[in-house]
Parts: sequence; structure tokens; C-alpha cells
Amino acid sequence: MLPLLKALRPHQWIKNAVVLAALIFAYGDQNQDLSQNQVLMNLLAVVCFCFISSAIYLINDAKDIELDRQHPTKRFRPIAAGQVGVKNALLSSAVLTLLSLGAGFWINRDFGLVILGYYVMQLGYTQGLKRMAFIDVTIIALGFVLRALGGALAIRVTISPWLLLCTMLLALFLGLCKRRHEKVVLGALNDQARPSLKQYSRGKLDAAILFVAGATVMAYTLYTVAPDSMEKFGSQRLLVTVPLVAAGLFRYFRLVYQHEEGGRPEKVLLTDLPLILTILAYGIITLVLFILA
Repeated sequence: MLPLLKALRPHQWIKNAVVLAALIFAYGDQNQDLSQNQVLMNLLAVVCFCFISSAIYLINDAKDIELDRQHPTKRFRPIAAGQVGVKNALLSSAVLTLLSLGAGFWINRDFGLVILGYYVMQLGYTQGLKRMAFIDVTIIALGFVLRALGGALAIRVTISPWLLLCTMLLALFLGLCKRRHEKVVLGALNDQARPSLKQYSRGKLDAAILFVAGATVMAYTLYTVAPDSMEKFGSQRLLVTVPLVAAGLFRYFRLVYQHEEGGRPEKVLLTDLPLILTILAYGIITLVLFILA
């Protein structure tokens, strides 16, 4: 059971915290009264995304077993290492999929459709779209948008389109930084394990990263002065958090370009102290603004 649990990649479940975004931003909104049931539904929505994402990981690792065995680190994954059989992996994937879809449609039809859409999109990614440069990171970014949207639909609260756009751009930024790390640091060997890397160049990735980073700051700035944001916070006071967002992006830039990090965004976000302090400061200031609204 331990190798199977490892094959589910539980360390990746932190990505599903995005599902909580709607709950967090709805907190304190006078137009949206949150009940205990909504909180429980949102937490169940997180579990659904954890299960469905793990189901996709199992399918992906079973399909890429031969490629993973040629990779210096992926060869230690339970399926590639022979610790979990392909049949058992696919059976476990089917069980997780059914549990996730069943719970998703039980929460409500709209959330169930989002979970189903996420599953179909990720299947397409696994079956071939991941081999196409820029399409691969776009699908990953759309996955985060569906997480944020799903969290809102699960508890039936409204979520700003600007917030969804910011989620898309930030995820795209992190995905492009990861591809740059794989291309520049890991080199030709990783090109074989991830076919889409052959279509990337360092120049294209650098240009795309700069463009998306600028677009992220711009989109977040527009979100802070959007009518629904001003109504929620009582004024344009959320604008004061823009420098923190920019600071967080600049810090990540430094880690990627000076320290050649970015290969595992979730690790960077959880271990880099300046970045953690920036995120905490953003959270505290936003909470205070909620209270003062």
C-alpha cells in the first residue's frame, strides 16, 4: 500500500488548495453569507480534486513507464520501479475517478461538470497534448482555473472573472518557469523524457515568462479596482497589496534566473523564506482589509 500511496503523489495535493480561493475571498463579503455546510462542501471539493488528480497521475505514469525508466529521477517512481503493477495502478485510478465524480455530482451538478471537464482535459494532456510546446503549460494553467471555479460552484458563491484570470496567468508563469528549469538545467536528457521540451528554446521561454509576469501584475491591479472588489472592500484599498504581488514575482524571478530553481514550484513556495514571508504578509493585509470593510 505504501508504494501505491506514493504513486498518488500526495505531495502534489497542495495545488488543490486553490479550490479554497472562493471560500477565502467570500469570507467577509457582506453579500455572501457563508454557512458551515458551505465550508464542508468546499473541503469535500478539495478532496474530489485530490482524488481526480491522483487518478490522472496513475494513468500518466502507467503510460510513460518506459520513458520514466530512462529518466534519472522519474525511474524511482513506484510504477516505473516495478513496485506498483500497471493493472493495479489503472484499477486504482478507476476507483479514484468514480469516487471523485460521484462525490462531485453529489455536491451539485455544476461542480460535478467541472470535475468531469478537468478529468477529460487531463486525459487529453496525458494522451498527447503534453507533447505540444506551450499547449502543455496552458492546459496545466487551465487546470488551476477549473480548481478555483469549482471551489466557487461547490459553495455557490460568485467569483470575480479577474481573479480567475489572475489564477490562470500565475499558474502559466510558474509552468513556464518550470519548463525553463527543465530545458536549461536538466538538458538534453530531459528532452527525451518530456518530448515538448524539444520544441522550446531558452529565448522563447524567457520572452514568454516576462510577458506573463507583466500580464499577471496588470491583471491583479485591475482586479483590485474592479467594481465588485471595491464593493467587497469598501474602496480601492486592496490596491495596496499590488507591491506584494510584484515582490513575490520578482523573488521567484531571482530564484529561477540566479539560483536555477523553479523545477518544483510547490517546493519553492513552501521552503523559500522571503517568498513565504511575502505570501504571509499578503494574507494578513488582505484579512485586515476584509475586517475593515
